[in-house]
Amino acid sequence: MNIGEAAARSGVSAKMVRHYESLGLLPQVARTDAGYRQYGEREVHTLRFIRRARDLGFSMAEIADLLALWQKPDRASGDVKRIAEAHIADLDRRIAEMMAMKRTLAQLASCCHGDGRPDCPILDGLADTAR
Repeated sequence: MNIGEAAARSGVSAKMVRHYESLGLLPQVARTDAGYRQYGEREVHTLRFIRRARDLGFSMAEIADLLALWQKPDRASGDVKRIAEAHIADLDRRIAEMMAMKRTLAQLASCCHGDGRPDCPILDGLADTAR
């Protein structure tokens, strides 16, 4: 199938298919005499794997590691689990940072009257932290 068909079947845009190929996440595929890429079910399955990993927020480097393990029949599941647990820890850290941002912004917003007055605690708070 051509790149458009592979993209449609995997839920990944043709641009991202090319990008994943350029990163080495997707192996180089056969080409027609005219130079068009030709994809098979194996590549579509790999693209779906990549899409699902991206949906879960894994980085490209983590996806490369997961792909290598997925394609290695004698892999140790512990290696996969370590990647997943490290990603969970990173997500926890980012969630905590976002919750702190939310609390700060909510505090600033609660202090603002939101009326026609020019004084604004939100802008004052942003100016104070910019120093």
